[in-house]
Amino acid sequence: MNLFTPAEVAKNYIAAGKAKVCMPVSKMFLLAVLAGMFIGIGGVGATTAAVSVTQASVGKFLGACIFPGGLTMVLLAGSELFTGNTLLVIPLLEKEISPSGMLKNWAVVYMGNFAGGLLTAAGIVYSHQAGLFGNQMAVSVISAAAGKCTLTFGDALIRGILCNFLVCIAVWISFAAKDVAGKIMGLFFPIMMFVLCGFEHSVANMYYISAGIFAKGIPVYAKAAAEAGVDLAAVSWGSFLGTNLLPVTIGNIIGGAVCVGCVYWFVYLRKDS
Repeated sequence: MNLFTPAEVAKNYIAAGKAKVCMPVSKMFLLAVLAGMFIGIGGVGATTAAVSVTQASVGKFLGACIFPGGLTMVLLAGSELFTGNTLLVIPLLEKEISPSGMLKNWAVVYMGNFAGGLLTAAGIVYSHQAGLFGNQMAVSVISAAAGKCTLTFGDALIRGILCNFLVCIAVWISFAAKDVAGKIMGLFFPIMMFVLCGFEHSVANMYYISAGIFAKGIPVYAKAAAEAGVDLAAVSWGSFLGTNLLPVTIGNIIGGAVCVGCVYWFVYLRKDS
């Protein structure tokens, strides 16, 4: 069979997790920056595809089909993604890594992902790529940021849980596949579904909302968004960090570490007494 079984995946992830935690901080951070950029570029492609068609539902579906390219780059090109690394709870529960080692990895990778998302957002906005389709790209970017920044804490938390449940399932499936084609096909559908459903991914939002904030600062983009009825006041660093990123990050940890990592550890690795 050209697949690892779920039990084999769980055992294989222990070694992978130990390698992640033992990596030098400098390398960990640089790989995290790359992951943030990969996810951001996936977001750029998704938005570009979505605004290239006039029918909103078709555009959303196209965007959802493009976005998985970001996680494909993360997993196959080699990088460190915070949301996927919530699965480090598996080697932690097996006592193969320490709590401090896991938390250090999460903190360094989170900061690196944020840096990568900011770099991608700045590059897209200040290169005026957001001016595509008569500034409709910029309107979409600012509108998406406004929508994310006006979620209630509870909504953002639950959408974060659902999102990283699917993301970690995608990572799990990619670990099950033994060839590149299998890894890509395996991760595609869970990622496509989370985007299509509008769930919240903390690292993706590091790009999406930052891009919206940067675009809001360009007068021609802000004017186009205002004329389209976007609430510009909702798009700010304070709203981003407090209203969206905090609950979404907590939700992502619950969805990945608890709903996937702890469950699969309990089923496949926990020693029956």
